[in-house]
Amino acid sequence: MSLPTLRGPRWVDIRLHRTTLWTSGAALLAALVYTGWLRWAADAYPEPVGDCLADKSCETFLGFASARELLYASMENGALALLLLPVLIGAFVAGPYIAREMESGVYALSWTQSISPARWLASRLTTAAAIALGVTLVLMGALRLGASKALGHRANLHWADRGVYEATGPTLVAYSLFAVALGTLIGFVVRRTLPAMAATGLVTGLLLWGMGNVRWRLAPVRTATGPVSADHSFPDQYPAGSFSMDQGVTNAAGDRFYVGQCLPKPQPGFSCPDDTEVTGWYMQYHPRSHFWHTQLMETGILLALTAAVVYAAFRVLRRRAA
Repeated sequence: MSLPTLRGPRWVDIRLHRTTLWTSGAALLAALVYTGWLRWAADAYPEPVGDCLADKSCETFLGFASARELLYASMENGALALLLLPVLIGAFVAGPYIAREMESGVYALSWTQSISPARWLASRLTTAAAIALGVTLVLMGALRLGASKALGHRANLHWADRGVYEATGPTLVAYSLFAVALGTLIGFVVRRTLPAMAATGLVTGLLLWGMGNVRWRLAPVRTATGPVSADHSFPDQYPAGSFSMDQGVTNAAGDRFYVGQCLPKPQPGFSCPDDTEVTGWYMQYHPRSHFWHTQLMETGILLALTAAVVYAAFRVLRRRAA
């Protein structure tokens, strides 16, 4: 029984872009090796040798206090870098993968080789989607491997932070699939390599920015309240690891003020009535359980947009082929 092999337009797609695929595979392998080495080093050299605060000559690990600090710093930067992955995927699909073939006219040759335009497009979409899915999952796995002990417990690796949020759930996969669909559509419409890459990167970046600003409005926040103490202090009365959206103080009427407006005394630039008597505090937050609520809602929105863009791409193709 022989192993399945790629045939037809998919084999052509892989063959045409084999250099890019080999380069991407090498980069993924390097990322996994680097993350695995850091994980080993963090367990082998978890703490600095000597007191680095009092003794300036203490031993460091590649300039960091310890290998664990280097691991965490690398994962923090890696999580932010993963935000660019959908932009890169969309730009590649729009430019070298679709627009360059439309610009050179090679697509017309493919359509004369007993391959219908619809089948040609379906092959391009599924091949690009499979590659994007594989790359995304491997990089997400590398982040999980390196940051598994710190996720949710370290300030810059909090579950709600940009980059970490996207790369630890299905949302990043949905963004990558949307980038494939968007790149295909824009490649067809623009039909020029560099303009198509720029337009796809811009639209994908705007979507990432926009969804990042509205995602925490998809799920309702929870509110914790309580009385202030005699020294005008109030504790953090929400579950550990939660994502704080807003906090402040209230007067007897229930009006809300930021802490800097009224406590311990009004700050310059803030207005706080002289007769305001602070009686309580409030906090609005998202608990850790809202992570999956928000992830699934955002993923659903992105997949719906992806389906709409794919439909639009086939509509454009039908007009081109008519």
